[in-house]
Amino acid sequence: MGVVHLATSGSGLKLAVKVVHPEHAVDPEFRARFRQEVEAARRVSGAFTAPVVDADPDAERPWMATLFIDSPTLAERVREKVLDPPELTRLAAGLAEALRDIHRAGVVHRDLKPSNVLMAPDGVRVIDFGISRPADSDLRTETGKLIGTPPYMAPEQFQRPRDVGTAADVFALGAVLVHAATGRGPFDSDSHYLVAYQVVHSEPDLTGLPPRLAPVVARCLAKDPAERPTADALIAEMRAVAYPTGEDTQAFIPQPRRPAEPDEPEEATHRRERITAEPSPGPAGRRTTRRRTTGRQRKAAAAAGLGLLLA
Repeated sequence: MGVVHLATSGSGLKLAVKVVHPEHAVDPEFRARFRQEVEAARRVSGAFTAPVVDADPDAERPWMATLFIDSPTLAERVREKVLDPPELTRLAAGLAEALRDIHRAGVVHRDLKPSNVLMAPDGVRVIDFGISRPADSDLRTETGKLIGTPPYMAPEQFQRPRDVGTAADVFALGAVLVHAATGRGPFDSDSHYLVAYQVVHSEPDLTGLPPRLAPVVARCLAKDPAERPTADALIAEMRAVAYPTGEDTQAFIPQPRRPAEPDEPEEATHRRERITAEPSPGPAGRRTTRRRTTGRQRKAAAAAGLGLLLA
């Protein structure tokens, strides 16, 4: 489809410049899809993607430049070692937040997979919006072609490719998490045809997932799109997984103090303050009274001395 070059801007920024191959540049349908990719990438440009710096979808060879993020993909990371439970939870939360931003921008990615996830030090980045589309776009899959990567495609992408919505990205997220935890997909086979059959008809293999995360992933991989959680719901579920006792940062925010009503007794702290301000009977009380008397005597003597000087 194209080649990606590493480049440097005039200001010194490192850029990833995607240039379309000449044979695809003369294809009107491909040009329309590339223009759609540029539009989608610009709409979702933010904390969880590689920001678009510039693009020209109408050039002789269409191109798009995004900020270069020098980080391995999730696929590369898993080839070295699968993620441990804390890493997996952070990945799930980061991907859920990324999908929330993508979907709020009105875009469906349609090809979320390990090679399209960058493991940056400050959080994940979702890249490659090559087959994504704005949810409100009239340009869909007119030819009815299957578009996506079979192990991470939702059942509706095989059955109803024209009607794919945001729930397909949630399905892909579930499949990505299984791969990150185990090194394989939930529907694993050497044959794409068998994978497609399993995605539509078989239950996912969740062996190896952390017990607290497995139910969340199972809901992401539901066959019916309506039964899958939204990205917002996933963020809440990830918080529950990370803080199973509910002790997140909200627990440390104090409740505002309600002022006492006139007929209500004042709080004990107020009573203690007033009690300590009054002398109590006994030796301590006498010492307090003596100190106060001495203080008044010093003030009176000072005033008398001032009067003598003025006279």
